[in-house]
Amino acid sequence: MKSPILTLALLGSACGSLQVKPLKTSVQKPSNVAIYFTVERGDEPVGGLAAEQFRIYEDGKLVSKYESKQTILNPEVAVVHYTMLLVDTSASVTESGSIDAVAAAADGFAARVAKIHQVGVYAFDGGKDLRRITGFSGSEGAVRAGLASLKAQRARDPSTNLNGAIVKALGELGKARQRATVPLRFASLVVFTDGTDRAGYVTSEEVRKAIEDADVEVFVIGLGGEVDPRELSSLGKNGTVFAENDAAVKKAFDDVAQRIENMAKRYYLLSYCSPARAGTHKITLEAVKDGASGSADYEFSASGFRPDCDPGARPAFQVPGLADARREARTASARKP
Repeated sequence: MKSPILTLALLGSACGSLQVKPLKTSVQKPSNVAIYFTVERGDEPVGGLAAEQFRIYEDGKLVSKYESKQTILNPEVAVVHYTMLLVDTSASVTESGSIDAVAAAADGFAARVAKIHQVGVYAFDGGKDLRRITGFSGSEGAVRAGLASLKAQRARDPSTNLNGAIVKALGELGKARQRATVPLRFASLVVFTDGTDRAGYVTSEEVRKAIEDADVEVFVIGLGGEVDPRELSSLGKNGTVFAENDAAVKKAFDDVAQRIENMAKRYYLLSYCSPARAGTHKITLEAVKDGASGSADYEFSASGFRPDCDPGARPAFQVPGLADARREARTASARKP
């Protein structure tokens, strides 16, 4: 039976220090505590920390590493991250020859991101519906094999339904998260386009509201001189990259892939055995690297705790984001053009 987490607070926000941000916590008998969290320094992720670089305090007292048996778990036991690459295949891309450069860049993107995320590739033009190029997969080979058909894509409707496609894509990501079998579900959307919305099925205000409401990281890659930098920047809430021409497309995709890889490095899943056996306790998780440190506090109930804890046990996270994912899917459905 899981014990309730009562409060959560962040510490260590001073310039130059580390920022530790817990995302989800799991507390279960016999005495297991697990925390899924990020570590950053300013805007930069801090990766590669070992279990020994974290200190755990209960009620202000350092917990012995021999008692806690603290360990870094493979996040795959509890976490999945879906990344959708949404590619503009309107006539301005496919008929101009830009699709060859885009397909090559998308292949390089998939080769990198599929190593850390479940990647799916979808296409859009001026029509109302998305076209699935390849479904979500963590197999680099499977995603790249599916991408082989991207070069052959031709616009069925020469217009550009950018706003509508983004809303549909958010809905597909919501559905993917609903189907996940692990409790922690995250999502990212990477949009490539060479223009602006021309179809008018979904307004700029509606698509921005959909992006704001969705618990999804959104990146945008814009190609050529017809894009509106201000408009695309308003859509890419986590980053926007512009490529002046086909030759610069690969670098733009690489920049976003690098950003996603860097963000992945900041995540940790730390598990330990609490020495507490009853009562409510304040825990401080501190990260230390190169003389810098940062910490986060939270409280939990140790009622009924006992020995024989295995820190390698699968955490019992409550299913987070599932209601959000369902709401995103319903919202996207309601906004369907």
